[in-house]
Amino acid sequence: MFSILPKDDIFFQLFEKAAENAHQCTVALLEFFERFDDLEARMRRIKEFEHRGDELTHEVIDRLNSSFITPLDREDIHEFVCRLDDILDRIDTAVDRVVLFKLDRPMEEARQLARCLERSTALIQEMIPLLRNMRSPEEIRIRVREVHRLEAEADTIERQALARLFENQPDPIHVIKWKNIIEVLESATDKCEDVSNVIEGIVLKNA
Repeated sequence: MFSILPKDDIFFQLFEKAAENAHQCTVALLEFFERFDDLEARMRRIKEFEHRGDELTHEVIDRLNSSFITPLDREDIHEFVCRLDDILDRIDTAVDRVVLFKLDRPMEEARQLARCLERSTALIQEMIPLLRNMRSPEEIRIRVREVHRLEAEADTIERQALARLFENQPDPIHVIKWKNIIEVLESATDKCEDVSNVIEGIVLKNA
């Protein structure tokens, strides 16, 4: 007898692996800014998570292209894994620029943005098992709302960081470097919000 359950399980397993990988990457990002030592090695570790994210994204898309039946809408699956991968791309870009620019100490706002990202990806990771049976849509919505709140918090942190840079920093090169990094980190929180929006849309369609 034909069954779609094995395919369902494979997709959700990949979602869970991708979400876990993204969360581990943000944990490494937070350690990068909080400890701010051995930056080259810490950057390489973050790049490993980013590469693993690429592999998982490609695996999901390959399975999507080869599957006749999928547990969720194809567009939602594709959007979910791509937006999740966008988070890692921006984190990789931010730490790469910290090392490239040879910055000697982190801005406090960079640490704060890393904390927002770590909490947001933890919430995304919690949502994936809840999508398997759709029995607790309100539990998912609670987490979606918290990701939205964290993104709004990140917007405020970004504004404060830019204001402090332009008010108190006489070196324009230093301002340009940190402005770039802060904006990239904040854009990663936007991508967390994008992921939560995709999940919320899935709930609305299926709950």
